[in-house]
Amino acid sequence: MDNAAARFSQSEHAAILKFVRGVIAANLAGENLPARPEIALLAEPGSCFVTLHDADGELRGCIGNIEAFEPLGENLIRNALNAAFSDPRFPLLDPEELPEISLEVSILTPPRTIASPAEFRVGTDGIILRVGGRGAVFLPQVAPEQGWDRETTLAYLSRKAGLPSDGWRSPEARFALFQAEVFSEA
Repeated sequence: MDNAAARFSQSEHAAILKFVRGVIAANLAGENLPARPEIALLAEPGSCFVTLHDADGELRGCIGNIEAFEPLGENLIRNALNAAFSDPRFPLLDPEELPEISLEVSILTPPRTIASPAEFRVGTDGIILRVGGRGAVFLPQVAPEQGWDRETTLAYLSRKAGLPSDGWRSPEARFALFQAEVFSEA
């Protein structure tokens, strides 16, 4: 989502990032979770991804939900904890790592089905691929961060779904797009 369409102010971005960091810190310390910021949209249904990067800027955890099924504030808690402690690609976050971790939050719009991957706009849209029982998703920022064009993004998306690189060309392939309001500590 570009800044013109942002639903949250810069000060709300800062409050949300502070909250997400506080959720992770409280869990590490065995303390009660911090109070949710007083931001009206956090009480509404919403979905997000929480991404952790290590001191070198490398991915350290990323978990989220595409579809809204709970208030956004609760989804932030769920995904902060899952990114830090339940991403199967990484070990549990260690307390000593927390000061070195930078956080990124992506607040998603509801996905919409598209007729063709030609509608996918690299750097603007997140994309969801489903073929049979397999599926994968990339947030809007992934392709530009990796330097991928549309076709390269679709090839990696296919592989992420456990398909061959050209799996996205299957007549059974179904696609959906979404946008995200992305903000980070970095």
